[in-house]
Amino acid sequence: MLIVKPVPADRLPDLLRLMPKAELHIHIEGSLEPELMFALAQRNGLAMPYPDVESLRRAYVFDNLQDFLDIYHAGTLVLRTEQDFYDMTHAYLARAAADNVVHAEIFFDTQTHTGHGVSTDTVIKGLHRACADAQAEFGISASLILCFLRHLSEEAAFECLEQALPLREKLVGIGLASSELGHPPEKFARVFARARELGFRLVAHAGEEGPPAYIWSALDVLKVERIDHGVQAINDPALMARLLKDRIPLTVCPLSNLKLRVFPTLAMHNLGRMLDAGIVATINSDDPAYFGGYINQNFTQTFDALGMTAQQAYQLAHNSFGASFIGGSLKHQYIDRLNAMFETFS
Repeated sequence: MLIVKPVPADRLPDLLRLMPKAELHIHIEGSLEPELMFALAQRNGLAMPYPDVESLRRAYVFDNLQDFLDIYHAGTLVLRTEQDFYDMTHAYLARAAADNVVHAEIFFDTQTHTGHGVSTDTVIKGLHRACADAQAEFGISASLILCFLRHLSEEAAFECLEQALPLREKLVGIGLASSELGHPPEKFARVFARARELGFRLVAHAGEEGPPAYIWSALDVLKVERIDHGVQAINDPALMARLLKDRIPLTVCPLSNLKLRVFPTLAMHNLGRMLDAGIVATINSDDPAYFGGYINQNFTQTFDALGMTAQQAYQLAHNSFGASFIGGSLKHQYIDRLNAMFETFS
């Protein structure tokens, strides 16, 4: 592990912006900016429930996860064609590349869209085509993780999985998202077992608003490799010891936690304490169009609020590559780029 030389406080934001990094917790539908949302609505002949972009942005005030999900799902109604999904993903990947994200593992769901009459094929083909083009256009690698909506039934998740299997080669993993409270991970034990048999990499949202028990269930029942969010783990010393021993990564989303009132201020976020405890934490943007910041804004605002250091920046970026599902040789290439950047930064 590289020992990083101290960086003056006024240079730290530049370091955070310039360092190569992976983003492992991004819901692609949550990257749909109001401008593109209105453009897609117009292209598809759909009426928006807001008169203009600014009135829509003003609606992005949430008291909890469910408040956000209500407006988030309304925004997905404009996505109707393969080109719509391509354009949304292309816009995110261009923005991520500008933030020096060199690899992204993108969450999406099909259940929202099939509920609107859009086929699974339309969703996955549009997303995957944008990921493939991004390698040549932006130099960013990207892969797709299909998330089940946990407020729906396990039977619906099985149906979702079966619909996606003809496009299996376009997906790297399976996840679990949507309303956490009242929907513990074990609700999806059988469908995750099936996904594991099929060779998918497995992740799950747990411990955002839900208790540490949900993280235990995600690990022991669903047998996931990464925990998305996981910030409630700090309230359970035995769970923290488990995460440390097994090197289970957490994909933490600070601005999302702030916007959804998981923490009242960024200065009260526990990311620094997680890193101090040796947890394999990463920084991500979650739903950046709604939560006021892409990955570099998550880095710069969190570091400013918590007084974090260049060594912690390196650790977070290194963790992001280590926790990713990319192959070993590419992973080493990215880590070598990270090391070179820190060794030459001044």
